[in-house]
Amino acid sequence: MKRLGVLKGNDIMKSHPCFSEEAHHKFGRLHLPVAPACNIQCRYCIRKYDCANESRPGITSRVLSPSEALERVRALVGRSGNLSVVGIAGPGDPLANDATFETMRAINREFPELILCISTNGLYLSERLEDLVKCGVRSLTITINAVMPETAEKIYSWVLYRGRRYKGKDAAECLLCNQWKGLRNAIDAGLIVKVNSVLIPGVNDAEIPLIAWLAGGKGADIMNIIPLIPQAEFEHLSRPSRETINGMRDRCVPYIPQMTHCKQCRADACGILGEDKDMELEVLNARIGEEYCEMVN
Repeated sequence: MKRLGVLKGNDIMKSHPCFSEEAHHKFGRLHLPVAPACNIQCRYCIRKYDCANESRPGITSRVLSPSEALERVRALVGRSGNLSVVGIAGPGDPLANDATFETMRAINREFPELILCISTNGLYLSERLEDLVKCGVRSLTITINAVMPETAEKIYSWVLYRGRRYKGKDAAECLLCNQWKGLRNAIDAGLIVKVNSVLIPGVNDAEIPLIAWLAGGKGADIMNIIPLIPQAEFEHLSRPSRETINGMRDRCVPYIPQMTHCKQCRADACGILGEDKDMELEVLNARIGEEYCEMVN
């Protein structure tokens, strides 16, 4: 696969609010919730819809079709001059949903100036990488929470890969192998790559520096250490403190630059980081729909 240009990569880093602390004050991002299906089950994950007042990964007010997603981009571009990134981050895994590719192709045709980005668990990254590049995707986030299968087995309940459901150590080995291979392939293809790692106290905290070392050594651009949100099977654990997260970042920064401004965004987030304006956009879309109905009637 042809490697992307270095200058384009530098421009992406400067304009992507999730990759640059300076950019997140200037540029907005839009997450399009077109990907409901997921191919793994994390023990810390609960995907709920209709949680408008809650901000955390994996939730959305509703799932959009590719055509609805394109209309949402049109509506926001028309009223906001600081939108730089359109991403797909769920509520499931983008690579487990054909709608991801249909949506990205349509946006890239109409708005080639926008940075397209996805957030994935990496299970199908190597196999769908060429498709992503053809759709115009130039940056991505891979969530990697472990290095050792014994640790990954504690984090993931099952993995669905090529029509077969894996559990236990088999699931862990399958996922880890594909994640690290996908990471390497994406970097070789010239994509800008961020690694997300959820810090789970007593489960994977000892491996976070190792993830940083491996990812940085392979050429990943930045790492985002995320505090666990206690829920699902890990609801009995405590959320890591800010001091704990900052301490872990200090341990990892010698290996790879650290993101320090993450807001753990919703799958339908909109605007500058920390300013979820999705409900405002829903009102705008509803008003557009009402005006259209009045016009045709």
